[in-house]
Amino acid sequence: MKSKRTILAGFLSGAAAGLAAGILFAPKKGEDTRKAIAKSGDDCYSDAKNRVNDFTDSVNHKIDALKAKTKANLTKSKAEEKINQAKAEIHEMKAS
Repeated sequence: MKSKRTILAGFLSGAAAGLAAGILFAPKKGEDTRKAIAKSGDDCYSDAKNRVNDFTDSVNHKIDALKAKTKANLTKSKAEEKINQAKAEIHEMKAS
């Protein structure tokens, strides 16, 4: 078990060293490389932010659907029950 961890740690540190050496000895100017790294970081940040926003929107729609289903089950009026069921279906579609 320990040998697998050692091999994995060696592999990861070698990959990191290779990446650093590749960036440092690349044929581009340092300024171009720094801009490329900054752009890559900005792209990763934007992508992560969009994924988090999509996830929170999906969770909010699922919560709203659950609330509407609960209201539909607790209401005494058939009309209100149908309205809340329709709202729940709409939120479920948006959550998907």
